[in-house]
Amino acid sequence: MMNVGIIGLGYWGPNYIRVVNDSADCRLKWCCDKIEKNLGILKGKDNTKTTTDYKEILDDKEVDAVIIATPTETHYKIAKDCLNAGKHVLVEKPLTLNSEEAKELVDLAGKKKKVLMVGHIFIFNEGIRKLKEYIDSKEIGNVLYLHFSRTGLGPIRKDVNTLWDLATHDISMLLYLVNERPLNIIARGECYLQKDIEDVVFMTIECENKVLANFHVSWLDPYKVRTVTVVGDKKMVVFDDISNEPIRLFDKGVSYLERGADYGKFKTLLRDGDITSPKIKGEEPLKREFKEFISSIMENRKPLTSGLDGYNVVKAAEAAQKSLKNGNVKVSIG
Repeated sequence: MMNVGIIGLGYWGPNYIRVVNDSADCRLKWCCDKIEKNLGILKGKDNTKTTTDYKEILDDKEVDAVIIATPTETHYKIAKDCLNAGKHVLVEKPLTLNSEEAKELVDLAGKKKKVLMVGHIFIFNEGIRKLKEYIDSKEIGNVLYLHFSRTGLGPIRKDVNTLWDLATHDISMLLYLVNERPLNIIARGECYLQKDIEDVVFMTIECENKVLANFHVSWLDPYKVRTVTVVGDKKMVVFDDISNEPIRLFDKGVSYLERGADYGKFKTLLRDGDITSPKIKGEEPLKREFKEFISSIMENRKPLTSGLDGYNVVKAAEAAQKSLKNGNVKVSIG
Protein backbone atom coordinates (compact mmCIF):
# COMPACT_ATOMS: atom_id res chain seq x y z
CA MET A 1 0.00 0.00 0.00
CA MET A 2 1.53 3.31 -1.13
CA ASN A 3 0.94 6.39 1.02
CA VAL A 4 0.06 9.53 -0.94
CA GLY A 5 -0.21 13.19 -0.03
CA ILE A 6 -2.02 15.89 -2.02
CA ILE A 7 -0.97 19.54 -1.88
CA GLY A 8 -3.61 21.96 -3.18
CA LEU A 9 -7.37 21.38 -2.90
CA GLY A 10 -8.64 24.21 -5.06
CA TYR A 11 -9.93 23.59 -8.59
CA TRP A 12 -8.29 20.25 -9.44
CA GLY A 13 -7.23 18.82 -6.08
CA PRO A 14 -10.65 17.34 -5.16
CA ASN A 15 -10.52 15.24 -8.34
CA TYR A 16 -7.22 13.77 -7.20
CA ILE A 17 -8.75 12.98 -3.80
CA ARG A 18 -11.38 10.91 -5.58
CA VAL A 19 -9.00 8.94 -7.80
CA VAL A 20 -6.56 8.25 -4.96
CA ASN A 21 -9.40 7.02 -2.74
CA ASP A 22 -10.63 4.80 -5.60
CA SER A 23 -7.20 3.18 -5.98
CA ALA A 24 -6.72 -0.25 -4.42
CA ASP A 25 -2.94 0.28 -4.29
CA CYS A 26 -2.85 3.58 -2.41
CA ARG A 27 -3.89 5.29 0.76
CA LEU A 28 -4.53 9.03 0.95
CA LYS A 29 -2.60 9.87 4.11
CA TRP A 30 -2.34 13.67 3.90
CA CYS A 31 -4.03 16.64 2.25
CA CYS A 32 -2.79 20.21 2.42
CA ASP A 33 -4.20 23.58 1.47
CA LYS A 34 -3.27 27.06 2.66
CA ILE A 35 -6.98 27.95 2.83
CA GLU A 36 -8.32 26.01 5.79
CA LYS A 37 -11.93 25.92 4.58
CA ASN A 38 -10.81 23.95 1.48
CA LEU A 39 -9.85 21.13 3.82
CA GLY A 40 -13.53 20.75 4.74
CA ILE A 41 -13.95 18.37 1.80
CA LEU A 42 -12.20 15.77 3.97
CA LYS A 43 -14.54 16.15 6.93
CA GLY A 44 -15.46 12.73 8.24
CA LYS A 45 -12.55 10.98 6.52
CA ASP A 46 -10.71 9.90 9.66
CA ASN A 47 -7.88 8.16 7.84
CA THR A 48 -6.62 11.30 6.10
CA LYS A 49 -4.65 13.95 7.98
CA THR A 50 -4.97 17.61 7.01
CA THR A 51 -2.61 20.57 7.27
CA THR A 52 -2.09 24.09 5.98
CA ASP A 53 1.69 23.55 5.89
CA TYR A 54 2.92 21.07 3.27
CA LYS A 55 6.20 20.61 5.16
CA GLU A 56 4.26 18.36 7.56
CA ILE A 57 3.66 15.95 4.68
CA LEU A 58 7.33 15.99 3.74
CA ASP A 59 8.36 15.26 7.34
CA ASP A 60 6.23 12.10 7.34
CA LYS A 61 8.59 9.28 6.35
CA GLU A 62 5.65 7.00 5.56
CA VAL A 63 4.56 9.22 2.64
CA ASP A 64 5.88 7.76 -0.62
CA ALA A 65 4.43 10.13 -3.22
CA VAL A 66 3.01 13.63 -3.45
CA ILE A 67 0.58 15.19 -5.91
CA ILE A 68 0.96 18.94 -6.43
CA ALA A 69 -2.18 20.76 -7.62
CA THR A 70 -1.33 24.30 -6.54
CA PRO A 71 -1.08 27.53 -8.60
CA THR A 72 1.54 27.28 -11.35
CA GLU A 73 3.90 29.85 -9.84
CA THR A 74 4.34 27.59 -6.76
CA HIS A 75 5.14 24.35 -8.63
CA TYR A 76 8.91 24.77 -8.72
CA LYS A 77 9.43 25.46 -5.01
CA ILE A 78 7.04 22.77 -3.78
CA ALA A 79 8.24 20.12 -6.25
CA LYS A 80 11.86 20.84 -5.34
CA ASP A 81 11.09 20.48 -1.63
CA CYS A 82 9.23 17.21 -2.26
CA LEU A 83 12.07 15.70 -4.28
CA ASN A 84 14.66 16.77 -1.71
CA ALA A 85 12.51 15.08 0.92
CA GLY A 86 12.72 11.83 -1.04
CA LYS A 87 9.16 11.79 -2.38
CA HIS A 88 7.97 10.79 -5.84
CA VAL A 89 6.15 13.73 -7.46
CA LEU A 90 3.19 14.19 -9.78
CA VAL A 91 2.77 17.89 -10.53
CA GLU A 92 -0.04 19.49 -12.48
CA LYS A 93 0.83 21.13 -15.79
CA PRO A 94 2.75 23.21 -16.59
CA LEU A 95 5.73 21.89 -14.67
CA THR A 96 7.13 25.40 -14.05
CA LEU A 97 6.98 28.87 -15.60
CA ASN A 98 10.49 28.76 -17.07
CA SER A 99 12.69 26.10 -18.62
CA GLU A 100 15.66 26.66 -16.29
CA GLU A 101 13.60 25.69 -13.25
CA ALA A 102 12.00 22.78 -15.14
CA LYS A 103 15.42 21.40 -16.09
CA GLU A 104 16.60 21.73 -12.51
CA LEU A 105 13.67 19.61 -11.31
CA VAL A 106 14.34 16.97 -13.97
CA ASP A 107 18.00 16.77 -12.92
CA LEU A 108 17.09 16.66 -9.23
CA ALA A 109 14.62 13.80 -9.77
CA GLY A 110 17.35 11.86 -11.56
CA LYS A 111 19.83 12.52 -8.79
CA LYS A 112 17.36 11.45 -6.10
CA LYS A 113 16.18 8.47 -8.20
CA LYS A 114 12.57 9.58 -7.84
CA VAL A 115 9.75 9.68 -10.36
CA LEU A 116 8.84 13.17 -11.59
CA MET A 117 5.65 13.15 -13.65
CA VAL A 118 3.63 16.03 -15.12
CA GLY A 119 -0.17 15.95 -15.34
CA HIS A 120 -0.58 16.36 -19.10
CA ILE A 121 -3.97 14.71 -18.88
CA PHE A 122 -4.90 14.66 -22.57
CA ILE A 123 -2.11 12.17 -23.25
CA PHE A 124 -4.29 9.72 -21.28
CA ASN A 125 -7.42 10.47 -23.30
CA GLU A 126 -8.48 7.48 -25.43
CA GLY A 127 -9.38 9.78 -28.33
CA ILE A 128 -5.88 11.26 -28.42
CA ARG A 129 -4.43 7.75 -28.23
CA LYS A 130 -6.52 6.84 -31.30
CA LEU A 131 -5.31 9.95 -33.08
CA LYS A 132 -1.70 8.90 -32.45
CA GLU A 133 -2.49 5.41 -33.72
CA TYR A 134 -3.69 6.87 -37.03
CA ILE A 135 -0.54 8.99 -37.28
CA ASP A 136 1.96 6.27 -36.33
CA SER A 137 0.38 3.65 -38.58
CA LYS A 138 0.41 6.08 -41.54
CA GLU A 139 -3.34 5.58 -41.92
CA ILE A 140 -3.54 9.28 -42.81
CA GLY A 141 -0.19 9.28 -44.63
CA ASN A 142 2.44 11.86 -43.71
CA VAL A 143 1.27 14.67 -41.44
CA LEU A 144 1.13 18.01 -43.25
CA TYR A 145 -0.26 20.29 -40.57
CA LEU A 146 -2.35 20.38 -37.39
CA HIS A 147 -4.58 22.91 -35.73
CA PHE A 148 -5.74 23.07 -32.13
CA SER A 149 -8.71 25.04 -30.75
CA ARG A 150 -9.38 25.44 -27.03
CA THR A 151 -11.87 28.22 -26.39
CA GLY A 152 -14.83 29.14 -24.19
CA LEU A 153 -16.14 31.78 -21.81
CA GLY A 154 -13.94 31.41 -18.72
CA PRO A 155 -12.85 30.29 -16.24
CA ILE A 156 -10.62 33.35 -16.10
CA ARG A 157 -7.41 33.01 -14.15
CA LYS A 158 -5.42 35.76 -12.47
CA ASP A 159 -2.07 33.98 -12.06
CA VAL A 160 -1.26 32.96 -15.66
CA ASN A 161 -2.44 33.84 -19.16
CA THR A 162 -4.24 31.56 -21.64
CA LEU A 163 -0.91 30.50 -23.12
CA TRP A 164 0.21 28.85 -19.87
CA ASP A 165 -3.27 27.79 -18.77
CA LEU A 166 -4.72 26.38 -22.00
CA ALA A 167 -2.10 26.15 -24.74
CA THR A 168 0.19 23.95 -22.64
CA HIS A 169 -2.44 21.20 -23.02
CA ASP A 170 -2.20 21.49 -26.79
CA ILE A 171 1.59 21.80 -26.91
CA SER A 172 1.85 18.57 -24.91
CA MET A 173 -0.44 16.84 -27.43
CA LEU A 174 1.57 18.13 -30.39
CA LEU A 175 4.83 16.79 -28.93
CA TYR A 176 3.14 13.45 -28.19
CA LEU A 177 1.44 13.06 -31.57
CA VAL A 178 4.14 13.93 -34.08
CA ASN A 179 7.72 12.81 -34.35
CA GLU A 180 8.93 16.11 -35.77
CA ARG A 181 11.09 18.38 -33.62
CA PRO A 182 9.58 21.85 -32.97
CA LEU A 183 11.86 24.54 -34.37
CA ASN A 184 10.32 27.95 -33.76
CA ILE A 185 7.14 29.72 -32.74
CA ILE A 186 5.24 32.93 -33.43
CA ALA A 187 2.57 34.07 -30.96
CA ARG A 188 0.14 36.96 -30.86
CA GLY A 189 -2.39 37.79 -28.17
CA GLU A 190 -4.28 40.55 -26.38
CA CYS A 191 -5.17 41.46 -22.79
CA TYR A 192 -8.82 42.48 -23.01
CA LEU A 193 -9.98 41.63 -19.47
CA GLN A 194 -6.90 42.08 -17.27
CA LYS A 195 -3.70 44.04 -17.52
CA ASP A 196 -0.71 42.03 -18.79
CA ILE A 197 -2.65 38.73 -18.84
CA GLU A 198 -3.51 37.61 -22.37
CA ASP A 199 -7.00 36.11 -22.50
CA VAL A 200 -6.74 35.22 -26.17
CA VAL A 201 -3.67 33.87 -27.96
CA PHE A 202 -3.01 32.72 -31.52
CA MET A 203 0.27 30.97 -32.25
CA THR A 204 2.02 28.81 -34.81
CA ILE A 205 4.78 26.28 -34.25
CA GLU A 206 6.97 25.24 -37.15
CA CYS A 207 8.35 21.71 -36.89
CA GLU A 208 10.84 19.76 -38.97
CA ASN A 209 9.82 18.66 -42.49
CA LYS A 210 7.55 21.70 -42.90
CA VAL A 211 4.95 20.41 -40.42
CA LEU A 212 2.96 23.36 -39.05
CA ALA A 213 0.79 23.47 -35.95
CA ASN A 214 -1.62 26.34 -35.36
CA PHE A 215 -3.22 27.12 -31.99
CA HIS A 216 -6.17 29.26 -30.85
CA VAL A 217 -6.80 29.52 -27.11
CA SER A 218 -9.22 31.89 -25.41
CA TRP A 219 -11.19 32.54 -22.23
CA LEU A 220 -13.31 35.03 -24.16
CA ASP A 221 -15.33 33.13 -26.75
CA PRO A 222 -19.03 32.22 -27.10
CA TYR A 223 -18.37 28.54 -27.88
CA LYS A 224 -16.65 25.90 -25.80
CA VAL A 225 -14.38 24.18 -28.32
CA ARG A 226 -11.84 21.41 -27.69
CA THR A 227 -10.65 20.13 -31.05
CA VAL A 228 -7.51 18.84 -32.73
CA THR A 229 -7.42 18.51 -36.52
CA VAL A 230 -4.64 16.56 -38.22
CA VAL A 231 -4.31 16.83 -42.00
CA GLY A 232 -2.31 14.10 -43.71
CA ASP A 233 -1.44 13.65 -47.36
CA LYS A 234 -3.83 10.67 -47.56
CA LYS A 235 -6.58 11.30 -45.02
CA MET A 236 -7.63 13.75 -42.33
CA VAL A 237 -8.80 13.18 -38.75
CA VAL A 238 -10.51 15.35 -36.13
CA PHE A 239 -10.61 14.85 -32.36
CA ASP A 240 -13.49 16.64 -30.63
CA ASP A 241 -13.44 16.19 -26.87
CA ILE A 242 -16.99 17.50 -26.47
CA SER A 243 -18.68 15.47 -29.22
CA ASN A 244 -20.41 12.11 -28.81
CA GLU A 245 -18.17 11.04 -31.71
CA PRO A 246 -14.77 12.18 -30.43
CA ILE A 247 -12.85 10.83 -33.45
CA ARG A 248 -13.90 11.31 -37.08
CA LEU A 249 -11.67 9.99 -39.87
CA PHE A 250 -12.15 11.67 -43.25
CA ASP A 251 -11.16 9.83 -46.40
CA LYS A 252 -10.41 13.15 -48.04
CA GLY A 253 -7.32 14.39 -49.79
CA VAL A 254 -5.63 15.51 -52.97
CA SER A 255 -3.96 13.30 -55.57
CA TYR A 256 -2.36 13.93 -58.94
CA LEU A 257 -3.07 12.26 -62.27
CA GLU A 258 -0.30 12.31 -64.84
CA ARG A 259 -1.44 13.58 -68.23
CA GLY A 260 0.03 14.05 -71.65
CA ALA A 261 2.39 16.94 -72.30
CA ASP A 262 -0.29 18.79 -74.29
CA TYR A 263 -2.43 19.22 -71.17
CA GLY A 264 0.23 19.94 -68.58
CA LYS A 265 2.10 17.29 -66.69
CA PHE A 266 -0.34 16.69 -63.80
CA LYS A 267 -4.01 17.16 -63.05
CA THR A 268 -5.11 17.78 -59.46
CA LEU A 269 -7.83 15.43 -58.22
CA LEU A 270 -9.83 16.08 -55.05
CA ARG A 271 -10.93 12.95 -53.21
CA ASP A 272 -14.01 13.21 -50.99
CA GLY A 273 -14.73 9.77 -49.54
CA ASP A 274 -16.35 8.27 -46.46
CA ILE A 275 -16.29 9.60 -42.93
CA THR A 276 -15.84 6.97 -40.23
CA SER A 277 -16.17 7.35 -36.48
CA PRO A 278 -14.61 4.53 -34.43
CA LYS A 279 -16.11 3.74 -31.06
CA ILE A 280 -13.99 5.26 -28.33
CA LYS A 281 -14.11 3.71 -24.88
CA GLY A 282 -11.77 4.02 -22.05
CA GLU A 283 -11.20 4.74 -18.41
CA GLU A 284 -11.40 8.28 -17.12
CA PRO A 285 -8.15 10.04 -18.20
CA LEU A 286 -7.34 11.23 -14.68
CA LYS A 287 -7.58 7.67 -13.34
CA ARG A 288 -5.31 6.46 -16.14
CA GLU A 289 -2.86 9.26 -15.38
CA PHE A 290 -2.73 8.39 -11.68
CA LYS A 291 -2.34 4.67 -12.44
CA GLU A 292 0.60 5.52 -14.71
CA PHE A 293 2.19 7.51 -11.88
CA ILE A 294 1.86 4.65 -9.38
CA SER A 295 2.93 2.00 -11.92
CA SER A 296 6.04 3.97 -12.88
CA ILE A 297 7.03 4.14 -9.21
CA MET A 298 6.44 0.43 -8.62
CA GLU A 299 8.21 -0.57 -11.84
CA ASN A 300 11.05 1.95 -11.38
CA ARG A 301 10.64 3.41 -14.87
CA LYS A 302 10.05 6.73 -16.61
CA PRO A 303 6.35 7.67 -16.77
CA LEU A 304 4.60 8.46 -20.04
CA THR A 305 4.46 12.18 -19.23
CA SER A 306 7.83 12.49 -17.55
CA GLY A 307 9.55 15.52 -16.13
CA LEU A 308 11.54 15.75 -19.36
CA ASP A 309 8.30 15.89 -21.36
CA GLY A 310 7.13 18.64 -19.03
CA TYR A 311 10.40 20.49 -19.59
CA ASN A 312 9.92 20.34 -23.38
CA VAL A 313 6.41 21.78 -23.05
CA VAL A 314 7.68 24.59 -20.82
CA LYS A 315 10.48 25.32 -23.30
CA ALA A 316 7.96 25.78 -26.13
CA ALA A 317 5.60 27.87 -23.97
CA GLU A 318 8.53 30.01 -22.83
CA ALA A 319 9.45 30.72 -26.47
CA ALA A 320 5.81 31.61 -27.18
CA GLN A 321 5.79 34.01 -24.23
CA LYS A 322 8.90 35.74 -25.61
CA SER A 323 7.17 36.13 -28.96
CA LEU A 324 4.04 37.56 -27.28
CA LYS A 325 6.01 40.18 -25.36
CA ASN A 326 8.44 41.15 -28.14
CA GLY A 327 6.27 42.27 -31.02
CA ASN A 328 5.17 38.79 -32.17
CA VAL A 329 8.59 37.95 -33.56
CA LYS A 330 9.63 34.42 -34.49
CA VAL A 331 11.44 32.77 -31.57
CA SER A 332 13.55 29.63 -31.72
CA ILE A 333 12.37 26.86 -29.38
CA GLY A 334 15.87 25.38 -29.20
